[in-house]
Amino acid sequence: MLDAERTPVIAAVGQAIERDEIVTPVGLAARASEAALGAAEKLRDRIQRVSVIDIVFSPVSGRPASELAERLGLSEVATEVSTSGGNMPQYLVSRAADEIARGRLSATLIAGAEATRSMRAADPHSDFLRHARSRDPDAPTDTRYGPSVAGMMSPAEIAIKLVRPAVVYPLFENALAHREGRSFEEQRAHLGPVMSSFSHVAAGHAYAWFRDALSPEQVAGVSADNRLICEPYPKRMNAFPNVDQGAAVVVTSLAIARESGLEDACVFVWSGATNQEPPTTRRPALWDSPALRAASAAALGAAGIGADDLAWIDLYSCFPIAVEVGAAALGVALDDPRRLTVTGGLPFFGGPGNDYSLHAIATLAERLRVGSGLGYIGANGGVLSKHSIGVYGTAPPPRGFRLADTSDAQTRIDAAALPIALPADGAEGAAEVVASTIVYDRDGTIEDAPVIATLDDGRRVAARIDPALRGSLEARSWIGERVRVAGDPLTYRP
Repeated sequence: MLDAERTPVIAAVGQAIERDEIVTPVGLAARASEAALGAAEKLRDRIQRVSVIDIVFSPVSGRPASELAERLGLSEVATEVSTSGGNMPQYLVSRAADEIARGRLSATLIAGAEATRSMRAADPHSDFLRHARSRDPDAPTDTRYGPSVAGMMSPAEIAIKLVRPAVVYPLFENALAHREGRSFEEQRAHLGPVMSSFSHVAAGHAYAWFRDALSPEQVAGVSADNRLICEPYPKRMNAFPNVDQGAAVVVTSLAIARESGLEDACVFVWSGATNQEPPTTRRPALWDSPALRAASAAALGAAGIGADDLAWIDLYSCFPIAVEVGAAALGVALDDPRRLTVTGGLPFFGGPGNDYSLHAIATLAERLRVGSGLGYIGANGGVLSKHSIGVYGTAPPPRGFRLADTSDAQTRIDAAALPIALPADGAEGAAEVVASTIVYDRDGTIEDAPVIATLDDGRRVAARIDPALRGSLEARSWIGERVRVAGDPLTYRP
């Protein structure tokens, strides 16, 4: 039988941004946490656990959760750091809600931040991607919690170094564009109004990094200040990681919120769900995400609602394809009047590493507090790899909080994964390209043209253009064309 007093709620939220001073990610997380706890002071002594979203883009010790707890004066609390992935904010909220509903947890603080702007201001030669790979494996660390990132990329992608999100996501976008019969340029124009709408939301958000409302032409038009990164995306369609932003939420039970005088500020956690895709090269349809569709349907089903019942929606938006796939999974149009974001999205609000969706959750809670209805959070980790969905409301969930069981869907998704081929397996011969992109250097010259292709025996390969052909490359899609792959690492020729 449901215990209404154990209904999980978000009782307090906080956000922080810094544009001038040099700060640390733990310092920013502390600012956001103090903003949350300052509005819910009676909850401070009820916190049992401090969870920090994995900080990957800016310098931090291996003990950010312990350091944050110390700054906040929270003693005798459990501390942990999440595994990596932009799905982890929603994943941790869903997990906390489930524990609270089961009577296993009283209250928890979930916080995160990145201080990449500060890192680069202090050292202009710093690189956030290099930093993410340079942790000291022997340093003391907080406990890690969450699904492993292992296996998110197959040996096929790793072999040709197809690992940068800014290159992988365009492969998905171009697979979708080809399916819809659009060229690179036509796809950019198609995406302009969608992402322009996101910029208008960011313009009204106090914690957004960019607060300029841009026209579709300003977002999609290629220019000196909006250079092409990888076809079809110019810079303004890419997540912007050079930010100093932090967020925090306090999750507790309705009973404790009432005892703390916070009942009127509560936002109820209705449901959660999660699923994961196979590695990129093994996915049957690179323009789709069965895992996201399954998680979305499961979260809505657990809440007993449909997409039309939602007043607010925030789809993950590191790149436009994440929005398109998220909208298709939810069954809403790209021009839905709800605008599909509460923050403005990662290209305009800012992309603070794995922490973006914690800002979305905090913003959604604030929107719901001054209005009514239901809200939806879609959080994504990796390269459309890991998906966590949450549904929130201003009233208690009629069915109580439900963490959806998506294991059957996951079994079907895993079973549908395609076999891959490596040079050692005889990955050579004719293949049909199913995804491609063009990678540009900063000066606008074509740097590379990776593809994913299917060999005639059905195995998938990832390959780069033969180096001898790079000088004669044209900005064209190879999707649907036959190529010949060979070598180690694999390269291809028309």
